[in-house]
Amino acid sequence: MGVQKYSVNHYPVQTILTWINSGEIAIPEIQRPFVWNATKVRDLIDSLYQGYPVGYLIAWRNPNVRLKDGTISQGKRILIDGQQRVMAFMTALLGQPIINSEYKRTEIVIAFHPKERRFEVSNFFIQKDPAWIPDISKIISPEAKMLQLVNEYCRCNQDANPDDIYESLELLKAIVNNHIGLIELNSDLDIETVTDIFIRINSQGVVLSQADFAMSKIAANDTYGGNQLRKTIDYFCHLVVAPEFYQHIIEFDPDFSKTEYFQKMSWLKDENDDLYNPSYTDMLRVSFTSEFKRGRLEDLVALLSGRNFQTRTYEEEIVEKSFNQLQTGILRFMNETNFKRFLMIVRSAGFIEPGMIRSQNALNFAYIVYLVLTAQKMNPNQIEKYVRRWLVMSILTGRYSASPESQIDLDIRRIDEVGIEKYIVDVEEAQLSDVFWNTGLPQAMDTSVSSSPYFNVYLAAQVKANDKGFLSRDITVRDLITHRGDVHHLFPKNYLKKHGLTRGKYNQIANYVMMQSEINIAIKDCPPAQYFTELLEAIRSKSEPKYGAISDIDELKENFQMHCIPDGMENKTIEHYEDFLVERRKLMAQKIMRYYQGL
Repeated sequence: MGVQKYSVNHYPVQTILTWINSGEIAIPEIQRPFVWNATKVRDLIDSLYQGYPVGYLIAWRNPNVRLKDGTISQGKRILIDGQQRVMAFMTALLGQPIINSEYKRTEIVIAFHPKERRFEVSNFFIQKDPAWIPDISKIISPEAKMLQLVNEYCRCNQDANPDDIYESLELLKAIVNNHIGLIELNSDLDIETVTDIFIRINSQGVVLSQADFAMSKIAANDTYGGNQLRKTIDYFCHLVVAPEFYQHIIEFDPDFSKTEYFQKMSWLKDENDDLYNPSYTDMLRVSFTSEFKRGRLEDLVALLSGRNFQTRTYEEEIVEKSFNQLQTGILRFMNETNFKRFLMIVRSAGFIEPGMIRSQNALNFAYIVYLVLTAQKMNPNQIEKYVRRWLVMSILTGRYSASPESQIDLDIRRIDEVGIEKYIVDVEEAQLSDVFWNTGLPQAMDTSVSSSPYFNVYLAAQVKANDKGFLSRDITVRDLITHRGDVHHLFPKNYLKKHGLTRGKYNQIANYVMMQSEINIAIKDCPPAQYFTELLEAIRSKSEPKYGAISDIDELKENFQMHCIPDGMENKTIEHYEDFLVERRKLMAQKIMRYYQGL
């Protein structure tokens, strides 16, 4: 029989609210948005009034930490599940403001109909209707005088029975005495166990990530400015997506707007680049991994709790050191020069649109490499080279697609031990051998997914080479991608469909080219044997080009080479389609190889 890893107790709602106000229980994300709508708050209050169960709160007790003077500090409870319910109680029962999904301070006011004993979200019409109590927090307040309230209500509602109204309001006032369950998880549990318990208890809730636990630990620490640090992460990630949020912070969080953190992120108010929009998980991971040289966020949670990995005890000095180190990592992450220069390097590799990089962790680790090498004061040209190569290598090999944390942890430790120069060579020899370029990559390109990482790297290679669009004389692939140009088929889709080919066959990425729409419309459903013959014939006869604007044979051949077009397309019909795909995959793979080696 296993040792019980938690305790379950039931407390009056009033007790939980008192603990939160006194800091005995920390709601780590109390300033993060309240996502429930008002009707859900109403339903929760109604359930409490009816005496129905309203679920459990889950708290995880912080470990007891040894202070510098040798005494032990008792760990406070951190609320890891039930935030929305507690915030609903606080706004509806206590009249306190909450932060809504637009990051604005607001109150959700619940009204009560004493005669019908039902609740509604308060509104203009309810406030004008004497049959309603427009705000239940006024009844629940300790200052509320019940007899006075009943007399006032009956004066405005002549048909009301004073005894019934008194009973109805007494029941309302007493709902803070109704009980709610609190599950307390032991302080010595690791994240995996806590997550497992959380999922089993709360199967219908949102599964907490390790980043959520880390954010909880950060926000619950008021000794080393944890709540300000947590806000910094939250606000930065919001500003990256919505620069207009800058003014909102100044108006609604004036205290934070005076901090160093806010000054360091203020450059985002004029920034509209969406190539890298990190979530708080991304920001935490990059800041932690680049600064601590560890890849597992559970280690960050342990270090912020003061864990000494050697003695397995918890020490205040480690808490302090970890918060200072994380703060350094966060500030370096959001430094304007670092962030913008990193994006410049990514763009210089040919990735000019966010949709071209599907692996957020590949982008995250490329930024980790940038921050680590910058801290080492490596030559800027070398930094650019290694960041580009690592990014493209990890996209091509799907390096962070399975067990990303384990791979990130291994990579940062090896880079820290042997240096990026040696480690990237070791990885390339293992992952990007001749077999990969000649066999593995062409086989992997046998796919119909246009968002395939291989096709995106191929497009990046075309952007980097400043290639023109297919059959274009002046318009580049970069132009076509930037202005949402279309991906078109060398063997037209309808031509292949007429010959019975299915979507998986006619939409092969080896059949795709970036082409101007007007050229594609002109080609329509013509087989390659027809329109390639017409292309060559127009040049030989010096007549007006029917497709595109290229009128020189050398320029046309150069364009074919840019797009990895196999020889003899003027002879290719449906019988040659499969061979064409095989041949073009090899040519595309070779182009990607040359691109990679030139990064």
